[in-house]
Amino acid sequence: MFQVYGLHFLCLLFLHGVICQDLSGPLQDSTFSVQEGNRPVVQYLYRFTFEPPVISLRLMGEKEGIIDIFPKEGILYLNGSLDWETKNVYKLQVEGLDARGGRQKGPYSITINVEDINDNPPQFDQKKYYGVVREKTRPGKPFMRVTAHDRDDPKTPNGQLSYSIHHHFPNPFPEMLFQINNLTGAISTTVTGYRHLNHQHLDTFILDISVQDMAGQTMNFFRTNVDVNVTIVENFWKPPPPVKIAENSTDPHPIIIAQVQWNEPGAKYEIVQTEKPAIELPFTVGPDGNIYVTKPLDREEKAFYSFHVGANDKDGDWLAYPVLVTVTVQDINDNPPVCDKALTTFEVQENERVGSDIGILRASDRDEEGTLNSRLKYFIVEQSPPVPSGNMFRIELETGKFQLFYPQLSRRLASNYSLKVKVADPAFKTMCNVEIHVIDINDQIPLFEKSDYGFLTLPEDKPVGTVLLEIQATDADEPFTGSSQIKYTFTNGDPNNTFSIETDPKTNKGYVKINKALDFESSPVYNLTISATNPEPLVAGIQYNSSSTAYLRIRVLDVKEAPVFLNAPYNVDMFEDASVGTKVVDPSAFDPEGDRIRYTLQNDYRKWLRIDPANGTVYVAASMDRETERTYMVQIVATEETKESRSSTAQLIIHLRDVNDNPPALPKDFLLFFCHPLQGNEEGKMIQVVDPDEYSYYQRFTYFLLDGMQRDWNLSKADGKHAYIAPQNRNLESKIHEIPIEINDNGWPPVAGRVMLKVNLCPCRDDGSCFKEVENDNPPPTVAMAVGILVGVLVVIGIILGVVFIHLKRKKLQEQKAKPATALNPSELKSLT
Repeated sequence: MFQVYGLHFLCLLFLHGVICQDLSGPLQDSTFSVQEGNRPVVQYLYRFTFEPPVISLRLMGEKEGIIDIFPKEGILYLNGSLDWETKNVYKLQVEGLDARGGRQKGPYSITINVEDINDNPPQFDQKKYYGVVREKTRPGKPFMRVTAHDRDDPKTPNGQLSYSIHHHFPNPFPEMLFQINNLTGAISTTVTGYRHLNHQHLDTFILDISVQDMAGQTMNFFRTNVDVNVTIVENFWKPPPPVKIAENSTDPHPIIIAQVQWNEPGAKYEIVQTEKPAIELPFTVGPDGNIYVTKPLDREEKAFYSFHVGANDKDGDWLAYPVLVTVTVQDINDNPPVCDKALTTFEVQENERVGSDIGILRASDRDEEGTLNSRLKYFIVEQSPPVPSGNMFRIELETGKFQLFYPQLSRRLASNYSLKVKVADPAFKTMCNVEIHVIDINDQIPLFEKSDYGFLTLPEDKPVGTVLLEIQATDADEPFTGSSQIKYTFTNGDPNNTFSIETDPKTNKGYVKINKALDFESSPVYNLTISATNPEPLVAGIQYNSSSTAYLRIRVLDVKEAPVFLNAPYNVDMFEDASVGTKVVDPSAFDPEGDRIRYTLQNDYRKWLRIDPANGTVYVAASMDRETERTYMVQIVATEETKESRSSTAQLIIHLRDVNDNPPALPKDFLLFFCHPLQGNEEGKMIQVVDPDEYSYYQRFTYFLLDGMQRDWNLSKADGKHAYIAPQNRNLESKIHEIPIEINDNGWPPVAGRVMLKVNLCPCRDDGSCFKEVENDNPPPTVAMAVGILVGVLVVIGIILGVVFIHLKRKKLQEQKAKPATALNPSELKSLT
């Protein structure tokens, strides 16, 4: 009883809202967690339960005057405040004692972990910071750090810090010029700072930097601020001046060509490619920032290089953006001139005037264009043959243009000249070969071998392409040139190009041909003038004359011709229900001689048409049917009313357009079946319908049972075109039923048809198909058939026996005639008698 009252009494000691909870358990190793902080009264932690012989407990270890136990009650409690920053773990032991104070149980290990609370604000290591940053420092590259610490547990948000720049003074731009790593406190410039920081304009900034605990959370945190003075200084990291290197240098390599230098010592330098695609650069950079060219350069291979050089810190991070280095390779005269062609060929007419341009010799030099190294000069050093002068030609010194220098060119004297031309730059020379061909001038006109080719008489039905005549002219100019080739043309008498002339390029022979069909009625006679000319123009002072002209006359004979149809063939679209007497077509035909024409029809095998024999108008003569003939083709014959009766034929094609003139029907031999006996739940079978009209698939059929069939059959419409039928009388007998149905196609105009649908009610096999008895193709013979067969067999046997009997009798008679009547021995005698 005392212990109960004592426990209640102890609980009353935990005042002002401290609740005595019944946290208890047996003596054993235990661990407790207690939050740090001030407490106005003792704090109940735990009650150890025990039984005799243990009557009290003893607490030992790091009690620090704060942790204790009620020995009799076994209550572990705190009588003071714990501080995580002072001590965060307490190690104790508890023992169970008997009445004499002797240990009966234990010792047991007791661990009390102190839990941290956020009760310390962060503190910067310095009251004020100073830093220096160079202008154009790479954004994100730290130039200084600020550091703060917090006494709270760093393993919890209480001791986790976050840095930020609240503001900086001055702030001349909308964007911040500086930034800070929220975890490390590293300060660097922003992209805006990289672009705009300039020590000449503004060299000092004050950064208002704050640090807060709780890992940057926005509630229940502490914040501390500090000022950072930043000075902006000049950046000496700059690109070197453009580099120029003479090509093919013979000096020992590598050679220093430029230098870069970071602001402080210790930077590591690196070349960065800018070429795309990447190439192997003939440059390196040393640890002192010296840039080297590693081998002689060839301007003709590559005239310009560009690359970047970057500076890295000891961690390999860029200290700033790399600087651009450009290298121009300067030309030296190290390439000789080259002739564009192994042999350059020109042509010059023999009557060319002095000073005329003949052609340009092309040569090139790989050295730099527009410099003395690639400046070429041209010299003629040899001419062969040297007739009639050794200086027949001149070449311009700077351009290589050839001109005629001597006036007396003669193809008969020299048809070709070979020249050697020296092409030189200031250091090299090259020999180029040139040939100049002297070509004949057109100073001879074609001469006809005959000036008059007389008369030709042709029937007007002579085929197009027929060769009528061969003509010949000759030309004394150089063969197979434009000066000697001959072109024949009709210059008079053939305005419609009825005739043409083809020329053989090897012989200059001309072939007069018929180019268009002849027509006696329009042109009975042709008086033709033929001219022979050259493709090349004649030289000045030479003109074509009568020797280059010939004459030919052609007389066309009249040939009786058949009538001619205009606009044939004739295609006509008509509705199939066109009434009798409707006009189909008015053909147009005429006879070239003006004879009268009579018209008839051919192949009108359906007799649908008739024709007016006088004017050829075709009319409908009988009802037409598109379902029989969709395209009806006949021939219109036009015959002249002469004794020759020449005729022509034109095709008439009638395309019949459909009208709704056919009722719907069932396919031929269409039969449905249902298994008998009926069950009363048969599914409907689809009725197939055909309609020969063209647009039947657009129509919507309707179906009606006739003659009272509604009592035995059910007709249902599945969609706009099909219907299903099923028996609804289970007592229908097994046979083929004929069911009258009216089907309307609902066309325009609508047409309805009465059909007789056959439905077989039949016994079925296991597979659901009708069972049919197999018909015997060889039925057993009837009595009459058996008697007939027997009589026939006996007659055949009798005939065979009769033939055999006659044959034996005839043979025996022949043997008797062949043998003598006198017997030669007794046996023969016996046989004779």
